[in-house]
This record gives sequence, structure tokens and C-alpha cells, in this order.
Amino acid sequence: MKEVWIFIEQEDLNIHPVSFELLGIGKKLAVDLNGKVAALLLGHRVKPLLEEIFAYGADKIYFLEHEVLRYYRHIPYVYALTHLAKKYRPEIFLIGATSLGRDLAGGVATHLETGLTADVTELSIDPDTKNLLMTRPAYGGNIMATIICPKHRPQMATVRPRVFPIPEKREGYLGEVVEEKIELSEEMAGVERLGFLPKEKTVNLEYAEVIVAGGRGIGGKDGFEILRELARLLKGEVGASRLAVEAGWISYEHQVGQTGKTVRPKVYLAFGISGAIQHRAGMQNSDYIIAVNTDPEAPIFKIADLGIIGDWKEVALALIKALKDRGAS
Repeated sequence: MKEVWIFIEQEDLNIHPVSFELLGIGKKLAVDLNGKVAALLLGHRVKPLLEEIFAYGADKIYFLEHEVLRYYRHIPYVYALTHLAKKYRPEIFLIGATSLGRDLAGGVATHLETGLTADVTELSIDPDTKNLLMTRPAYGGNIMATIICPKHRPQMATVRPRVFPIPEKREGYLGEVVEEKIELSEEMAGVERLGFLPKEKTVNLEYAEVIVAGGRGIGGKDGFEILRELARLLKGEVGASRLAVEAGWISYEHQVGQTGKTVRPKVYLAFGISGAIQHRAGMQNSDYIIAVNTDPEAPIFKIADLGIIGDWKEVALALIKALKDRGAS
């Protein structure tokens, strides 16, 4: 039976949400292949995570514990995953396009002598060939390229966080556990972690519940100071279009779209954003979209739940005043 493999990214028993997102799409791909979705869990003393992984859709879990795997290091993780893949021969292997996942996937694909499609935003199975169709932005986000890997297995891809929804949790669901053993040593790791100083994350766009975003219509850096104040009062994050980032008004880590972050907030407020297809692709799955623009023909209004034709600054300042009057701080 063909298997769709999902790498479970975890740190200190905390699973990265992208792993659950991949279990959801992996389940759909497995159904189209008449196969199963299997999770890959590596680490040290991580057995308590098995129940949660099954609850989010895994049919099977390949489970490998070793002290050398207690935290991520490229060589032992690549070695372990390559060992498992050569032994069980999955049809598809998906890894989240996080910093860790991007580092890991290239090494695994190289050792398995297969292709790797990076930063994928769409996945489906070709009904005729049963090949995996992997779609990603190309040429700076100006086109979408669909890539196949017909001659090598597994078909591998790193997938952007927040592209796919997290499936509904199924409490009490259990599946097959395959516990593996492997010989590893500290010497093979090549590096030793003496300590860890986590970088303070200043922007958490991908998992923000509220995003206040600005585009070219904001007019400059000063406009984003107003949006920062509004985002603070709403306990949200500040996003931006590519044009605003390229103009130097705000840093790239705030960019939403095909060449930036894909987001799924509960509320997305778009100020001065025309709504080019590259931007819409990164935020169109938001639960509720509020758009403010002076152009009544702006494409952003086609996907907005609430559209306001008017000056963005007047609307933003009115919202800030209303929130402060209600006691927001």
C-alpha cells in the first residue's frame, strides 16, 4: 500500500502546527492513492506525542527514539530519515517549509537521489498518472509552476505553513505504531549544542489571529506607524504587500503573499492594498477580510467580506479612537 509520509517537527515535546496541516492534506492525498498517511516522529523521550499525532489524522506512525536525536542536528536527522525511507519506500514525503524543514529536506532528498520541490502552496494527485502535482510560485511570484517527479521516489516537497488548514482533532483515534531502532553516535553529529539562545521572534504573521496590513496606498513609513498602533490595540500583527516592502517602508518579515508569508487569521484588515493576485494568494483564506481603498474597482474588494471605499488613514484613526474609548490598551 502506498504511503504519504509527514515529518513531525517538534521541539521540547511541542509539535509545530505545520505538521498537523500536513497530516490534513496528506490524508487527502493518501485517499486519492488508495493508501495511508504515515507520520515520522524522531526525538528522545517523545512517546507522549503519539496520541496527539493520531488525533490529527495519522494512520500510522514510524517512531524512532535516540538520545542523539534529542534536538535537531542535520546529519543524524538526515541519516535516520534516509534509513527509514530506504527501508519502507514511501510514495510521497512532505516536510514543513520552516527553517528546520528547509535545512532537513535538502539533505534527505540528496541521499535518496530524488527531486525536491521547495515552498509548495498547492498539492494534488494527477488522476491519470497518480503523480504528485506540486505547485509553487516562480519568477518572483509572477507565475505559478506545477512540478512533477515522475521517475524517482519518494516525491518530496517542503510545504509552506498556513497554506492548508489544520484538520479537526479526533480524540481517542489510534493507529499502527512502527518502532524503529538505529545506531547513532554523538561523533557522527559533527556538532554539539552547548547552549541555546532563542532569537526573539518579533513577527508571528503565520499564526496571528488578527493582521493589520498596508500596501502602496499607505504612502510611506509613517503610515505603518499608525497601522502598528492599530495592530497593538487589536493584539495582532502588522502585514504588508510586496510593493510596500520593496519601497523600504517595512521589513520583508512582514510581507504577505506568494513571495512572502501565507496567513489564515480570523480577521485581515487591508489598508491601501489593491489586491494583486500575488498578495491575494497569501491571505485569501482569512476568516474575515476587511478592505479599505479609495479605488472602488480594486481587486481586493472581490474577496473582501467588508469593503470600505475611502481614505485609509481616516478609517484607521477612527478605529484606534474607538478602541481606546472602549478601554483597549
